[in-house]
Amino acid sequence: MTRILGIETSCDETAASVVEEGRLILSNVVASQVDLHAQYGGIFPELASRAHIETIHPVVTKTLDEAGLALDDLDAVAVTRGPGLAGSLVVGVNVAKGLALGAGLPLLGINHLEAHIYSLRLVEGAEDFEFPLLALLVSGGHTELVLMTGHGEYQRLGGTLDDAAGEAFDKVGRLLNLPYPGGPSIEKAAREGDPAAVDFPRAWLPGDDGEETYDFSFSGLKTAALRAVRRLAPDGESLSSQATADLAASFQEAVVDVLATKTMRAAEAFDVREVFIAGGVSANTPLRERVAELVRRPLRVPPLFLCTDNAAMVAACGHFRYRAGQRDDWALDVRPTWPLA
Repeated sequence: MTRILGIETSCDETAASVVEEGRLILSNVVASQVDLHAQYGGIFPELASRAHIETIHPVVTKTLDEAGLALDDLDAVAVTRGPGLAGSLVVGVNVAKGLALGAGLPLLGINHLEAHIYSLRLVEGAEDFEFPLLALLVSGGHTELVLMTGHGEYQRLGGTLDDAAGEAFDKVGRLLNLPYPGGPSIEKAAREGDPAAVDFPRAWLPGDDGEETYDFSFSGLKTAALRAVRRLAPDGESLSSQATADLAASFQEAVVDVLATKTMRAAEAFDVREVFIAGGVSANTPLRERVAELVRRPLRVPPLFLCTDNAAMVAACGHFRYRAGQRDDWALDVRPTWPLA
């Protein structure tokens, strides 16, 4: 039986968790920086790294206390190595090195995207993964379709060419004067809106052979939203509540349509056994419902507390990396653009 301490500082959440045997969460502590960055309408990298420095030790201490364990009771320390903000990643990696070195524990550098996939192992009653499976990883920094044929075996089918879906939600949320983060605010506003009110574009991105790729692009949709706001409020006045709701609903519909349709087509093309959705945007209810409607395969989505960045998923992934024999040395460095492949 393994007990892994996970540490996550890839962006704006300072988190630590202890997970037993890759499934059972013994403790899970997250210190959010949402209020800190809300005044900027997005992540301010330098402030994020400073906040990690201030909170990482209290978070780790509370995590061990809640688990009722000391470092000597652990088998390894797993930490997000990338991708993410370089300054934020450095804080977590350095703390993990110090803890592992001081306690004589193995150090495991974990890919943040892979960790999101393993958040599905932490769902109560979850069965073992059925391969091959398709994972839609969708968050503020990433939007990717990944084929997983075994533990540690990945093929990237496609990803965003510009803005990630979560980033687009945040930017359009600012355009609509909605609270940060934009994803939950747009979903809430959209409940009162008409998703057909504005015919926003969908970027299907065909390849040279005319076949549709599995890549994504949301920059054009973001620009279309800006033009719609300027058309409805040409003198910079505030939008009416109904106009805001209609724009939110129409924008959300365009994003969900592309994400769900491409996921469905990839699931059919590669005849996968299961489909996963993970990452912050996986909390979006219309996305969950649309994918469930289209894929006609078992669908797994994490509970809401595991959608956003957390360390339990890092520890769960660390369990499998530990069992596979991964051991990283003290020269381990961060990889801000580390692909999952």
